[in-house]
Amino acid sequence: MSNKKTSSETKVAQPQEAKAEKKVVEEIGIYRHLYVKVPEGEVYAFIPGTIMKIFVSKGQKVSKGEALCSLHAMKMDNNICSPIDGVVKTINVKEGQVVSKSDVLFEVRA
Repeated sequence: MSNKKTSSETKVAQPQEAKAEKKVVEEIGIYRHLYVKVPEGEVYAFIPGTIMKIFVSKGQKVSKGEALCSLHAMKMDNNICSPIDGVVKTINVKEGQVVSKSDVLFEVRA
C-alpha cells in the first residue's frame, strides 16, 4: 500500500485547512503589531513622523477611508484615513507635533 495521498484526499483536506485558517483570523482580530490588539476605530501612526495638517474636528462625522490628517515621514506626506464610518471622539495630536510609531492619533466611534 502506498503512503501517497490521492488527488481526492488532497481536495478534501484543503477546505478543512481553509476553515481552520479563517477561524484563526476571526479569533485573532486586527493587530497593530505582533501581539498588540487594536480596538476598532483607533487610528495610529504606522511610521514616525510629523503631523502636517488635521482635516477633521472633534464630533465630526467621517466615513471609512476619509482622510483624518496628513503625516509627513521619509520626505512624503501620507494621509491617515478613518478605518470605519463614525464620529471623531478624540484627537490626540496637533499640527506640527512629532509622533512615534504606534502613537494613537484619533479615536473614531461608530
